[in-house]
Amino acid sequence: MTGSPRDGDDRDPRHGGGRGDRVFAPDFLTELFRNPLDHGYADAAARRRVEPPSPARVRSGRVVSAVVLVALGFLFAVAYRQTVAEEPDRSQARSGLVSQIRERQEETDRLTRRAEQLREEVTRQRDAALTRSAAARLRDLEATTGLGRVRGDGLVVQLADAPGNQDAVTGAGGPGPGRVLYRDLQMVANALWAAGAEAIAVNDQRLTSTSTIRSAGEAILVDFRPVTGPYRVSAIGPDGMRRQFEASTTAALLRRVADETGLSFGSRDADDLTLPEAATNSQLRYASPPVTPSPSPSPSSSTAGSSSVPRPSGSGTSSPSPSGGGR
Repeated sequence: MTGSPRDGDDRDPRHGGGRGDRVFAPDFLTELFRNPLDHGYADAAARRRVEPPSPARVRSGRVVSAVVLVALGFLFAVAYRQTVAEEPDRSQARSGLVSQIRERQEETDRLTRRAEQLREEVTRQRDAALTRSAAARLRDLEATTGLGRVRGDGLVVQLADAPGNQDAVTGAGGPGPGRVLYRDLQMVANALWAAGAEAIAVNDQRLTSTSTIRSAGEAILVDFRPVTGPYRVSAIGPDGMRRQFEASTTAALLRRVADETGLSFGSRDADDLTLPEAATNSQLRYASPPVTPSPSPSPSSSTAGSSSVPRPSGSGTSSPSPSGGGR
């Protein structure tokens, strides 16, 4: 009994001990990486050496492989042919869209020039109808609000993308820290207002109290009009405006970004600047006092035979609303 193997012992030939079966030791991962292949592969290879496949089976396997390769080649040929056949249609559609965009741009430029001519004509007719003092007062208000052209000395801040941040094919600036963002123009405009600027324009787009600087994809829009680099922020203001702007946190931040990423940033004094009027449709808004609510009659003045006074629904009081009953 001492020489008989125990049930389940890996050394028993009945359990495959002679074939070197995998032993699931406590360190299973180490054993798995040391001998990753399953023993079934070794058994299949040994069986193939003992009993080689028949010639018919080999021929059938080769036929199936040839059919699969032919089918794949046919699919690739059809896909390539379809792609090449659709390329002229894509090019034609793209050229059509490009021509439409150019036509719309030309029409927009023509309408813009016509609008400027009509605006000048309206200004002449208005000045002729008003007195000299009223016309001068109106021109001052237009210059203050951005609806009139202004001229004077000031400051020009220029920003541009880093030279290595442009696409080699299209030439457009790609995303990255070396690209001027709409937030940079926002910060520059706010810093110039804080430095005492009286009028500001971004690439000849005049800013007003309702102007917006935002992004749409990779484009920067000023009052919904695209602007491209290099970005030029012109401002008219007092003599010390540049000194205050250079001492601002915005200028310090942009200088640091320029040193780290190669973005171009600089400012210079400019004499005799001319900033155009804002190309926006001005909508005048007038303030009016609220309607004074009429007092409601007291309950003591009403009699049993008189008509009842209507009360607001959903409340137990007859006092009018604070807004006077409407807008």
